[in-house]
Amino acid sequence: MTQGAGQGPEVERTAVLRDFRVPAYVNETGPYGHSTHPGDVVPAGEEAYPEGYTPTEQDLPVIHHGDELQAAADPAAQAVDGPGPLFVVGDVHGYLDELTSALQDKGLVDAAGNWCAGTARLWFLGDFTDRGPDGIGVIDLVMRLSAEAAAAGGYCKALMGNHELLLLGAKRFGDTPVNSGAGTATFQAAWLLNGGQKTDMDRLQDHHLQWMARLDAVEEVDGHLLVHSDTTAYLDYGDSIEAVNDTVRETLTRNDADEVWDLFRKLTKRFSFRDEGGADHVRSLLDTYGGNRIVHGHSPIPYLLGEVGSEDDEEESGPVVDGPHVYADGLAIAMDGGVTMAGKLLVQQLPLDI
Repeated sequence: MTQGAGQGPEVERTAVLRDFRVPAYVNETGPYGHSTHPGDVVPAGEEAYPEGYTPTEQDLPVIHHGDELQAAADPAAQAVDGPGPLFVVGDVHGYLDELTSALQDKGLVDAAGNWCAGTARLWFLGDFTDRGPDGIGVIDLVMRLSAEAAAAGGYCKALMGNHELLLLGAKRFGDTPVNSGAGTATFQAAWLLNGGQKTDMDRLQDHHLQWMARLDAVEEVDGHLLVHSDTTAYLDYGDSIEAVNDTVRETLTRNDADEVWDLFRKLTKRFSFRDEGGADHVRSLLDTYGGNRIVHGHSPIPYLLGEVGSEDDEEESGPVVDGPHVYADGLAIAMDGGVTMAGKLLVQQLPLDI
């Protein structure tokens, strides 16, 4: 969940939006573009963002993490003949302790944090770092669980999130100017603006970079189309899952700063599936890539529901997130519970009963 940033004193910077709003430019064109969601409001005195506007502001706020998250109560399903039960994990953003607790509550790891779910299948939907305290610790855990699950006959896999692209770009390109479409921007400035943690950058090693660069962007499992972002931008990169994943990897291999920025910018778009026309956008992805439902992270459920207040609110309690949010005529499942805003880090077994 990010947006980029301009760089350099000569660049005109748009004022930071109040009320924790999601800037209107992250919404894609379409009939839902004029919804009454607070994030769609252009502040008074400002012109509407032009078509193709590139992210130049912080997207979502980093809110103090308050009370401990409520633990998910359902234990992991017992192993059965054939493939093990399927689980998905929403955005983690460096909250290692919350992740470990949520995995334990589902019976996927034991008290020591080791894989104990046998043939279970676990998918992470991306965004492992930034905003929270230990993004590299999260990546290390996912990498270790991948090996342990494979040894037990299951698997633990992960998708590419926009924050993986942001961290890769900040490490590779730093302050190199990129063609943002809205003035000068750099990966380094965008990374810092969107919760980049110095401790993560200091601990980032080659094997972390290699692992992130090889992540798939799209997968289909048991009729569920898994992606990170709630956007139709994946269609720009291929007409099959294999084509999209190959294109993303080839883009990163070419190591062109402008090309990687464009990929980051497109996978930072959100809200394609909400409001009028949203279900049709989901169907366009399902018709192209397969599956009966799309499962995504990226956009926190409180934002999809319009339940986030202003920074001046006296209430300090976080948003209430009970579980995944099903919407778009039942075709989309949102999995980002808003852990960065004292919401909930979601681990969910699929399929849902609703």
